[in-house]
Amino acid sequence: MGVSGCGKTTVGELLAERLGCAFSDADDFHPAANVEKMRAGIPLSDDDRRPWLQALRRAIEGWQAAGESRVIACSALKAAYRDLLSPHDDAIFVFLKGSTETIAARLEARKGHYMNPGLLASQLATLEEPTDAIAVNIAPPPAAIADKIMARLDARGLYQEKRRT
Repeated sequence: MGVSGCGKTTVGELLAERLGCAFSDADDFHPAANVEKMRAGIPLSDDDRRPWLQALRRAIEGWQAAGESRVIACSALKAAYRDLLSPHDDAIFVFLKGSTETIAARLEARKGHYMNPGLLASQLATLEEPTDAIAVNIAPPPAAIADKIMARLDARGLYQEKRRT
């Protein structure tokens, strides 16, 4: 989780590969109206986000029912959004955290994404930093970030790396 441009998709795909599970990007669950608002530089409201988050929660419940583990890249900027996504504390949140300057530079360099870089300020204003997530600095390369997350999962007993003897 984190603001746009923090590396959620890149790091999420690496984590899914390392964990041997599927990956989904929450951006794929946005209704067309939300995508158009973001493309136009219009911040989403809680009312805009609610159906998107509800659709994502339904997908999570379906994956759980099928016994599938999954890494999901999702902004999940507010505590209320995270509560909606994980009402039974059945998700582990990883907060990708970085400086405004780093994230802004990444957004400006990104091509082919609908997210208007001008929305970074509104996302940062909306962001409620989680106190119970695994927080990781985004300055290192994505592989190093994924390594750090895996180590923190292992330290919490949430993932046991297969150790060679």
